[in-house]
Amino acid sequence: MLQLTSTIKEDATLEIGLRDIEIPKPGADDVLIEVKASPINPSDLGTLVGAGDLSSIRVEGDGTNSKVIMDIPKSVIWAMKPRIGKPLPVGNEGSGVVTDAGENAKHLIGKVVSGVGGGMYAQYRVLPAMACIEMADGIDPKECASSFVNPLTALGMVETMKNEGHAALIHTAAASNLGQMLVKICLADGIPLINIVRKSEQVELLKSHGAKYICNSSDDNFKEILVEAIKATNATLAFDATGGGELSGRILSSMEIALRANMKEYSPYGSTQHKQVYVYGALDQSPINLPNNRSFGMYWGIGGWLLTPFLENAGIEKNIQLRQRVSSEIKTTFASTYTKEISLVEALSLDEMMIYGSMATGMKYLINPSL
Repeated sequence: MLQLTSTIKEDATLEIGLRDIEIPKPGADDVLIEVKASPINPSDLGTLVGAGDLSSIRVEGDGTNSKVIMDIPKSVIWAMKPRIGKPLPVGNEGSGVVTDAGENAKHLIGKVVSGVGGGMYAQYRVLPAMACIEMADGIDPKECASSFVNPLTALGMVETMKNEGHAALIHTAAASNLGQMLVKICLADGIPLINIVRKSEQVELLKSHGAKYICNSSDDNFKEILVEAIKATNATLAFDATGGGELSGRILSSMEIALRANMKEYSPYGSTQHKQVYVYGALDQSPINLPNNRSFGMYWGIGGWLLTPFLENAGIEKNIQLRQRVSSEIKTTFASTYTKEISLVEALSLDEMMIYGSMATGMKYLINPSL
């Protein structure tokens, strides 16, 4: 079978290509999936492209022998040492049909399942049955290819809000597939949600899904609109997909302005309600820039948030509950749309890589290894 891998070489180059390997055999608790659909998520690009210098990108060979090559800057090669010489399989999640299974998972043979565990950009993948979600009859693999990363991230944000005692959410890059899912979840669960986008057409998109609070960061009065939305919702928790620049600081400052408007007594330390921004993406690679005047008081925090640690801490019962919700709402709340479906070979095309590698909203690609 063919499997897409990313390898960092001793000569400080990164090589992306296809390996021809034997189809793996499932263990007693495993299933063998013929992969039919696997999305390209930003987290996949981190493994696929890594620290490669896109300005040096070139292709050698053709067809299944194609190899995409990039140079690794000398300034970061030290951090890549654990990867050197190791072909890393790519693709965090995907879906397909179970063609074989171990003795404890025979009931899944012939079923459409979605799975998570890495290495999904391959024609076949063995996974533990516990790492899969069985889909109802009639669900196409393309419909459930994105059943883990975006759906469980969106649900994890809501659970984090509840666990930490916040009343509402703020979400950036809100017109993304994940953002649209979060809008639907919050509407269904009665949770106030402030959506931050950067284009007028994205405002209209979220309005069509029923979003109430939408702030366009490109508008001159963005901060004023954001403050009013925070006053209306008492949102003190934000999830930021951009990761760099001034947005996290602007959100914290807007929270503080909104909270101080309701303070009855003056405090030199600002509002006494904790304000938190979690960075969960890196669409902006620049440093996080906070205002020098510390306009967000003393009760605040900025930290990282990742899905895997959240799920590990949530416990088995909560994991099962969240997965069951995804499965039952895969055609509604958690439906995903894709710009294009490509083969493994097409994933090595420079033209396609420049598009899906841009991580632009509305440019989500799906790899179908069976093409």
